[in-house]
Amino acid sequence: MSGSELEETVSAQSSVDLVTIAQAMHWFDLHAFYQQVKWILKKPYGVIVAWCYTIPEVNDSVDSVLEQFHSIDSEPFWEPRLKLIDDKYRSIDFPFEAVEGADHTGPFKFVAEKLMDLNEYLTYLRSWCTYQTAKTKGVELPRDDMIGSFKRAWNEDGHDHKTVKFPIYLRIGKVGNA
Repeated sequence: MSGSELEETVSAQSSVDLVTIAQAMHWFDLHAFYQQVKWILKKPYGVIVAWCYTIPEVNDSVDSVLEQFHSIDSEPFWEPRLKLIDDKYRSIDFPFEAVEGADHTGPFKFVAEKLMDLNEYLTYLRSWCTYQTAKTKGVELPRDDMIGSFKRAWNEDGHDHKTVKFPIYLRIGKVGNA
């Protein structure tokens, strides 16, 4: 996008304090995107924040079933770009300077938590794009045997509700004087 197109659709050059991007860096041509971000961010200290979340964590039993589901059952349906999320955005080129108070641009880890029952947890898994991709190819995920494995692992401690932790990885940087 040219400068005039950016002004028409986003904002004027050097006019934006903060750009955020959630769970989507892997879909962009990063070089072009970064040029656009650098164009609209205020110089010298406009900030860009990019974050992603990875697979949830419950406990060793549930997590081991999820690992199998994630790495074996659903892996054939993952878009290759989603590997950048599994890598927690560590391998994404991030050509920005560290913000004040930090000595690097991340990723920085945060954790969001939600109390869920097994049905809510399985509904969350079915929200993954890999579920939709598999479904369009006539494959139902998770399979019945996998649901059985989740039920056994989930009910092992006798509690219906569990705290599900969602790891969030944040990259944050600023535009320098350039």
